[in-house]
Amino acid sequence: MTEDELKIFINGALNFFKQATKEEAKIGSPYLMQNSHPQISDYTGVIAITGPQKGTVYFTAPKILLKHLLVSLGEDETSRENILDLVGEVANTISGNARSSVGQEFMISIPTKMEGTQNALTLQSGARSYVIPIYWKSYNAAVVVCIK
Repeated sequence: MTEDELKIFINGALNFFKQATKEEAKIGSPYLMQNSHPQISDYTGVIAITGPQKGTVYFTAPKILLKHLLVSLGEDETSRENILDLVGEVANTISGNARSSVGQEFMISIPTKMEGTQNALTLQSGARSYVIPIYWKSYNAAVVVCIK
């Protein structure tokens, strides 16, 4: 993955928070992660990538961040179902923005939504995973890009 490709996902995350909440998020320094130990928080939205590039993009965040994000979006109901829908929507939006930049051959799946850190998330072997830390208000989340 090139630096320019990584910037597409960084900009997608920044744009999501700015457009959805009218507040800017901050991005930490991206870093490489071992695929055998994926970074997962309370809730995770996963997008499978197919086409010439294959892999996974996922957004993972703590429950409190997602509840606060729902309220910022004008949603008073912060149920488990709404949190799962939101985490999937964030992953889908960031991946969809990447597809707009990279091209139609960058095929994305519908989001898979997971709750809890005990869920098995399998990342493509032989690929590198880049973690993009996201800081919004006093919360931490991440976008993880694993594309080969």
